[in-house]
Amino acid sequence: MKQIISFTLILALLIYVYPHKEKVYAKPSVSAQNAVLMEQSTGRVLFEKQGHEKKKIASITKVMTAIIAIESGKMKEEVTISRRAVYEEGSSIYLEQGEKMKLKDLVYGLMLRSGNDAATAIAEHVGGSVEGFAVLMNEKASWLGMTNTHFTNPHGLDEEEHYSTAYDMALLTQYAMENETFRKISKTTLHKADSRTYAWGNKNKMLTKYYEHSTGGKTGYTKVAGRTLISTANKEGMELIVVTLNAPDDWNDHQYLFEWGYDNYDLRKLQQEGRVPMDFSESGEALGYIWDDVVFPLTNEEANSVQKTTHIDKPDPLGVEASVLGKLSFNVNGEILTEVSIMADPKPIRSPFWKTSRTIFERLMGGSNG
Repeated sequence: MKQIISFTLILALLIYVYPHKEKVYAKPSVSAQNAVLMEQSTGRVLFEKQGHEKKKIASITKVMTAIIAIESGKMKEEVTISRRAVYEEGSSIYLEQGEKMKLKDLVYGLMLRSGNDAATAIAEHVGGSVEGFAVLMNEKASWLGMTNTHFTNPHGLDEEEHYSTAYDMALLTQYAMENETFRKISKTTLHKADSRTYAWGNKNKMLTKYYEHSTGGKTGYTKVAGRTLISTANKEGMELIVVTLNAPDDWNDHQYLFEWGYDNYDLRKLQQEGRVPMDFSESGEALGYIWDDVVFPLTNEEANSVQKTTHIDKPDPLGVEASVLGKLSFNVNGEILTEVSIMADPKPIRSPFWKTSRTIFERLMGGSNG
């Protein structure tokens, strides 16, 4: 069993601070029954209101449908529209039975116009059937750590066993926004499919009308679920995600939560990429390496009280060289904010394959959810 040596340093004077905020506002009051405000790069939850309560989610379900379709590698394929898709109830892009449309265009119709017919057509093409696609959705949810989520359809129409939480949907959005194709589709205001003579406009008014820093999202509504909404935004380099469920005043809720987040939090550099000294006491000092800058969203008050703890793994008694020498953890008032591994120096050469593998490993281990 590894022995750990720990020591703590105050970082108040060492943290690189982006332009700071002048005042801090009280916690927001929102109309939503459930809400989460999350920072994209770290997954830190900045605000939460009953974020883990299982609820009906309506058409924000389609974020999962879209990302699975995008990742299927079939976006250029033509989809033959079935009778089941054409007669799916609710919002529609007016597909016709036997019509052929590229999967890419169906995903645009899904995200911009919230077409339930598009959702069913996507599910049948990618998953073999609606039921088969639901299996893929639940496998993805499990992989992402969406522990309070279960899908039974690709469109979000109310079914007893179809539910999620504001937090789980924020996790999903965080993941989806790492995909450049999803980002592009989500922020598109108009799209014309090859087989259409007119363009589809995006229903998301946060993007088209209400919030200048909006980068996309997804609307939703059923009588049971009420108004549901996912929004993403980028202001001065900090990306935020807002998810609300059953929110009668969702447009205002989202604007307020974004501005509250941007008014109260800045991205702070807690540790710069590079070499760090490692004190092994009896065996002498060595140098470790931090692969990337450690950046985290903090309030001014938190930034003034961050502590850094270095945990050093003692050298193997048999002299086996280790690639991980220890870790740095950053905490405020005893609560760990984030941790990063200290690697052996010199810095390893990382191939694109290694970078991808590391990302997948960290997500499986829950590391990306901070």
